[in-house]
Amino acid sequence: MSNIMMFIDQVARYAYLQQALVAAILVGIICGVIGCFIILRGMALMGDAISHAVLPGVVIAYMLGASFFIGATITGVLTALAIGYVSQNSRIKDDSAIGIMFTAAFALGIVLITGLRGTGVDLWHILFGNVLAVSRGDLHVTLGIGVFVLLMILLFYRPLLLSTFDPVMAKATGIPVKMIHYLLMLLLSLVTVASLKTVGIVLVVAMLITPGATAYLLTDRLPVMLSLSAIIGVLSAVIGMFYSVVYDVASGASIVLVASFFFGLAFFFSPKQGVITRKWRARNI
Repeated sequence: MSNIMMFIDQVARYAYLQQALVAAILVGIICGVIGCFIILRGMALMGDAISHAVLPGVVIAYMLGASFFIGATITGVLTALAIGYVSQNSRIKDDSAIGIMFTAAFALGIVLITGLRGTGVDLWHILFGNVLAVSRGDLHVTLGIGVFVLLMILLFYRPLLLSTFDPVMAKATGIPVKMIHYLLMLLLSLVTVASLKTVGIVLVVAMLITPGATAYLLTDRLPVMLSLSAIIGVLSAVIGMFYSVVYDVASGASIVLVASFFFGLAFFFSPKQGVITRKWRARNI
């Protein structure tokens, strides 16, 4: 209890902690929501690809003195387009195209980082995140991205719903399935960019997948799944920040570990899908 009171007192006292907490909550919400569609479409590997592929854009933006948000968004979208182009114009399947493109982009980013040695530029926090380093400008960008992503999901909810569960029917009803797919890739890229300072490139895929996967084990209804995933994302962010501040551990890793803990609870104890719950129910039949 004393640690909780200390955390609350520090958040109330320091502006940078308030900014970090708000940024973490926003990231938890948008990662949770967009992650549901990634899970349901079987695109977890694409989420991993986009999150890693933004690295060269971030490094190039630093080299040019531009905002890394712009560089990351451009390379994320270009990678998504390149994956689609390769898979549609060759015998290479989607999973192979994803593996080729994202590893190439990530490797390029690593090579570019090595070229920055001695310049004083530290991209460690971009790789692994540091929510405590979030500035007011970063918070405004994250808020803007969050509002845009949630607005797009609200406006295109029905096309996203139909194309996720029955793409053939969606295409037959006149829904531009391919356009919806690339819209989702754009939103995924933006969410990745918004999450860079909070959990970093390496760990963002966990926040995209884990809350959504946890919610998927708890409900069969998409609206409920979206809400639960966002709530789990927020709880993971807040509790992870608490452990990061109180025990002085890496913020991104703390947030991801809390999200993983929630997944473990759902995996074993979910009312319908939990491993232990199903065994208990079978034993009492």
